[in-house]
Amino acid sequence: VVERPSSVLKELLENSIDAGATRIVAEIKKGGVSLIRVTDNGSGIEKEDLPVALKRHATSKIREKEDLDGIITLGFRGEALAAISSVSEVTIITKTKKSDTGYMLTSEGGNILDVSEVGCSDGTTVVVENLFYNVPARRKFLKKDSTEAMNVTALLEKVALSRPDVSIQLLIDGEEKFSTPGDGDLLGTIRSIFGKDFASKLISVNGESDGIRVSGYIGRSDNVRKNRNLENVFINGRYVKSLTAMAAIEKAYTSYIAPEAFPVCVL
Repeated sequence: VVERPSSVLKELLENSIDAGATRIVAEIKKGGVSLIRVTDNGSGIEKEDLPVALKRHATSKIREKEDLDGIITLGFRGEALAAISSVSEVTIITKTKKSDTGYMLTSEGGNILDVSEVGCSDGTTVVVENLFYNVPARRKFLKKDSTEAMNVTALLEKVALSRPDVSIQLLIDGEEKFSTPGDGDLLGTIRSIFGKDFASKLISVNGESDGIRVSGYIGRSDNVRKNRNLENVFINGRYVKSLTAMAAIEKAYTSYIAPEAFPVCVL
């Protein structure tokens, strides 16, 4: 469901990651209502697949019904672009490595206006403008631009932490919020998002039990927060809000930090 700019970005970022991108640039303006742009260097979309990309249930991520038993992509239902394009103006600029030229699709409210040839580098850029322009009631429910931008930042942080091997840059109203190196080093990624001071107060974790491996970083007792916002748990590469995991982490900290404080982690 496309309920706010951050949910649009989540879908577009997951598409970029599924396309094998190693570098992604996400940009928003006015909280993401006037503009959301995601550019990647992934596999791109074939010319004949472009008009189909906005249709519901159209996906390149599963080919046979047997594929459903072994899904390793973040998305596969083919709903996201259809839902996003139905409530905004969408432009997709894309080029595959095999193709000599790129292609640009423009659509309004889910209706394709044009597909034309353009010069562009390998990968895909999706531009979403005027979100909810045709559903004013939905637009009214959005919070202030600054709040929507905060939601977007929080989402991008989680995606970047889940994939330290992908370089992710976030621009808000033309200003860079953060940029991760994309060299696979989790600590370096944490440093580029939360700063040197935060990263210096972390302890490395690595353990295995009953076939479950836990690795990452937990905060020292002098690195705590007033809420659970920085308890980051990723399961199989996906950010998950797990009460079980949070309770386990907090229990382990009981005698180390004040009862009203919460630990930080990237696990």
